[in-house]
Order: sequence, then structure tokens, then C-alpha cells
Amino acid sequence: MDGSRHLAEGPQPDLWAAPAAPITAPRPHYHGHRDRLRERAGRALDVLPDYELLELQLFRSIPRGDVKPLAKALLARFGSLAAVLSASPAELKSVPGVGEAVALDLKLQHEIGLRIGREAVRKRPVISSWSQLLDYVKRAMAHAPREQFRVLFLDKRNQLIADEVMNHGTVDHAPVYPREVVRRALELSSSAIILVHNHPSGDPTPSQADIAMTKEVVLAARSLRIAVHDHLVVGREGVASFRALGLL
Repeated sequence: MDGSRHLAEGPQPDLWAAPAAPITAPRPHYHGHRDRLRERAGRALDVLPDYELLELQLFRSIPRGDVKPLAKALLARFGSLAAVLSASPAELKSVPGVGEAVALDLKLQHEIGLRIGREAVRKRPVISSWSQLLDYVKRAMAHAPREQFRVLFLDKRNQLIADEVMNHGTVDHAPVYPREVVRRALELSSSAIILVHNHPSGDPTPSQADIAMTKEVVLAARSLRIAVHDHLVVGREGVASFRALGLL
């Protein structure tokens, strides 16, 4: 048998045929989504739902890919946009897909908002800008996952000298040391203070422990002629004022 003839049997490639077109992968379903979302945001940013605002922020720290699932996962984990921004870096990074860059960018947005609110309070006497003060403390503390105790130190014109977190605690308790509060007020030459703490449960109703602690601070401050203007308890459901409730 002729070996060369045997090899020639069967279909042979056409050496003169045009090369086959390359196989291209289908475009991902989110192709062009970023451009479309940016265009919509440019027309009316205020009408976008929370998850799309969060997507726009995530675009900055995750330059490629579909971030919509991550935005929705963050909102599902923390419950609201405000709670996402209030979460600690460690809590944010517990969500799959959130790394150092994403956590830092989200906390940056939160800090910028706080400083804007603080400036609005700092420019005028606190007593005459009470609504701005309430907005500020809600932004700062309403969605914090753990209790914190902070003090607003005021000068003799009731303008804000400093806003300091004096202590962090657990989900239902932050230790308060009246002597430390008064000592810090003296260091800052503060004439008056406003106590503020949050209830992570969401309900701002003062507890008996809150009432007892406030009395201790008032007594310690009174001996040094430092006024306690109010004690605000912040929760997701609102802000309770000791003075408005007749507790101070």
C-alpha cells in the first residue's frame, strides 16, 4: 500500500481559506453601568437610592467590576446608609469584598460629614443653634454600634470649645467618671458642658443609670461653677433631652 496516498485520504485543510474569527467573550451584564450611573447622578444626585449612592462611592476605591452586590451587602449588613458610614473599619471589613481601601474611603465620608456638622455648631452659640446641634449628635452617634459618652465643652458665650469622646463602652454601657469630666472642663477653661451619649438599641429613653450618673456629674461640676446645660441621649429613634424631660 502506498503510505503517502493513505495519509492523503480524508478532508484536508484549505491552505488558502481566511483565518477563523477570534472567539470573544460576551460582555459582562454590568458593561457601561458605571457611565450610566454617573450620568444619572450628574442630572439628579438627590433622587438616587441609597445603594446607588454607595455604588458611586465604591467606584472610587474599586476601579473595576460590578460593585452593586457589595453596596447592597453593606446595606443589608448594617441596615442603612448612615449605619454603614458609622461602622468601624473592623466591622466594615467583616463584609466580604471590603478591604482597607474601601473601609478607609467610607470612614473618610463619615468624618467629612461630622466636621461639616461641627463647624455649623461651632460658629454660633450652641443654645441658639440647637437644631444644628441635634443634627450633629445624631449624625455622630445615632448609628454607632457601641455606647459612647462624649462631652461638648462650651465657653462663657456658650460657643463650642471642644467636642470630645470621653469613653467607649459595650452595646449597653459606657463608663463615666465625673471627676474626669470636670478635670477636662477646667483644662479647657470651659464654663459649661453638654453631656451626650447614645443608646445602640435605638430607643433614646434615659435609663435609671443615666439619671443617676447625670446627677453625679452635676454635683461635681456645680462645686466648681461649671454649668451642665443638658444631657442628650441619642438613638436611631431620636434624641432625648434631660432638660426637656424635666430631669435636669
